[in-house]
Amino acid sequence: MPLNFPEQLDIESLSTQLPLPVWSRSPGASPLDLTIHPPGSKSITNRALLLAALCKGTSNLNHALLDADDAARMIDAITQLGAVVDQSNPETVRITGTGARWEINSSNSTLDLNNAGTATRFLTASALLANAPLTITGNDRMQQRPIKELANLLESLGASIEYLNNHGCPPLRITPPNKLSTNQLTIGPTQSSQFITALMLVAVYLEDGLTISMPEGTTSASYVRMTLDLLDQLGVKVQHSDDLSIIRVHPGLDSFNLDIEPDASGATYWWAAGALVPKATIRVQGFDLNNHSSQGDAQFPHLLEQMGCNLITKKNTLACKGNSSLNPIICDMRDMPDAVMSLAAIACFTKGTTIIKGVKTLRVKECDRIDALQSQLGKLSVFVETKINGDDDVISITPPNSGVDCSPSCEPITFETYNDHRMAMSLSLIALRRPNITIDNPKCVDKTYPTFWTQFAKLYE
Repeated sequence: MPLNFPEQLDIESLSTQLPLPVWSRSPGASPLDLTIHPPGSKSITNRALLLAALCKGTSNLNHALLDADDAARMIDAITQLGAVVDQSNPETVRITGTGARWEINSSNSTLDLNNAGTATRFLTASALLANAPLTITGNDRMQQRPIKELANLLESLGASIEYLNNHGCPPLRITPPNKLSTNQLTIGPTQSSQFITALMLVAVYLEDGLTISMPEGTTSASYVRMTLDLLDQLGVKVQHSDDLSIIRVHPGLDSFNLDIEPDASGATYWWAAGALVPKATIRVQGFDLNNHSSQGDAQFPHLLEQMGCNLITKKNTLACKGNSSLNPIICDMRDMPDAVMSLAAIACFTKGTTIIKGVKTLRVKECDRIDALQSQLGKLSVFVETKINGDDDVISITPPNSGVDCSPSCEPITFETYNDHRMAMSLSLIALRRPNITIDNPKCVDKTYPTFWTQFAKLYE
């Protein structure tokens, strides 16, 4: 029975707050050696879902992330737009596509995507393939998240854009052009790499493909490389410069079979747990030191190695084993922004200041994650400083001189999660060292990792 957890760790029955115990095991228990199987990659799943939905014929996606809210929103949307989705096999989802065209009518002209960022960006760009105007909307937070940069690019291609509430944010109505005005775009730095990926995915189905020039570089380049790797794996002809300043996507994609690798962003929580839990070995299935994952977050263990952890590979698993003393580091996480919060949790228990570069995209995620870290880690007397030397792309994390108070009598605190799945999962890591922690709104992990709490409880068995 998990220590001090509710007797039933059924996410559907959780109250609005989940109390977390500090990690401990009985003195006679053998050291923990646990293997965790993360769900399929959210990023790859949503890219593949859109590509399959627009293909001619039936595609098979194996080990896709299907039960998370983000994927469910994408599946509902492509079904609404005419794709046929068969989920009868729990291991493989079969998708019969629409043949590069969305047929829009009065019943499917508005897509409500809640707070699913990838689905919102990808489907906004896909409106270029519709036969009539398509409206994209979401929840209150999504209606604050900027999409104007992508909308401006669609206008450059000939689409008409109408904002229905806040200018530059969803909801917006996209009217596709009868014919694209160009098949070449020059793009400056964007707030999100998803804008670039959205155009690349749609380019596969444009008559003349699309050439994208980014002379000033691209945001979160690892996610653009992930898209390139996926298109290449599926047989799409793609040409690009080494620095990604020019990308040419040629048209044409047949139906496909795809094995989706485990989610590296989800894996970061278990690698971080291994760094924080004494004498435990927490292995993550599907990764090893020789892994050539297309996901930027798969490089996260190498940051933990710099902090003093040992990396252990065994039978297609990778574990990060922490030491009694963890080192602060200076790192650039522009290619793994979703892992910043995991690293921030570990940085609370180092001796010294950790400096993290490449964080500015965190301002426009499910919440303003930089403000959220400042507020929540401040409850531990951990100081999060922003705009280091005036640079809004850098933060520092400094624990108190005496360390975070981890005594049994330390003050109870509740971490707010802002309905942000990554805030909930990363802040839960702190309870592996510090007692009297409560996580507010734990159910928000449903967005990408519905089984997270059940797996987290295994640390205490």
